[in-house]
Amino acid sequence: MIQFIQDMPTNPLLLTGLIAGLLASIACGAIGPFVVTRRIVFLSGAIAHMAVGGLGAAIFLAAHFPQLFGWLKPMHGALIAAVLAAVLIAVVYERVTERMDTLIGAMWAVGMSIGILLIKYTPGYHTDLMSFLFGNIVYVTWSQIWLMTALDIVIIGCVCFMHKQLLAVCIDEEQAELQGVHVFSTHLILLILVALTVICLIKVVGLVLVIALLSLPAATAAHHLSRLVAIQWGAILLCILLTTVPRMAVYGTRMSPESAIVLAAGGVYLISVIIRRVRAARA
Repeated sequence: MIQFIQDMPTNPLLLTGLIAGLLASIACGAIGPFVVTRRIVFLSGAIAHMAVGGLGAAIFLAAHFPQLFGWLKPMHGALIAAVLAAVLIAVVYERVTERMDTLIGAMWAVGMSIGILLIKYTPGYHTDLMSFLFGNIVYVTWSQIWLMTALDIVIIGCVCFMHKQLLAVCIDEEQAELQGVHVFSTHLILLILVALTVICLIKVVGLVLVIALLSLPAATAAHHLSRLVAIQWGAILLCILLTTVPRMAVYGTRMSPESAIVLAAGGVYLISVIIRRVRAARA
């Protein structure tokens, strides 16, 4: 950790990595409690894995049609695919009542398979693929920082503007509908915000591990806090610690910072569960 601080003045990538972790923590802490309360962690995972299809499509189109799609970056393809996946899942969730888990699982697998297939038929070896699948907080560019900042602004703006509607739908759909809340559109907006959060987390933990950072800090904060706003602030602070301290701790070692972040999130959640059960036993 001391070596990390000493190398910051000479290595600008360390600073961009910290900023990326901070921006991802804001998005994750704001949306994670809604995901946990609404119990749509599985849907969030489906959105993340379907984004791999957009990732592969962007790489494929940019390689085969450079005149038309040379400007298209993998992050742009993942963003478009994630938003389209959120819309599709919202429609399926609204209209299909049976075997929902099977449909979402199929969409999860098909989206990732399409992305891998398109990348396979793209000439050249794409070293960036692993960084998008499993994260690469060590190398974050300023263009990615600005994209994450824009996504954070959209996410925080929507959460502040629609906080009551989102909370009502997450707690009780029927009661929310009786109060005049349009459940489908609110749920659709929530899934789109989840999609934007997934894109924010790509460089921190990757598309494959995004579920851990999206759900575990929020679930940990919910063990000790009751109000949703407090849980959101607690999740943001916890995410900041998880994306900062483990990365500094493994700096200079063979362990990847992305794995350290996810393992730390799982360890903190496990400790929180034990503390909660001990308190319940004593009570």
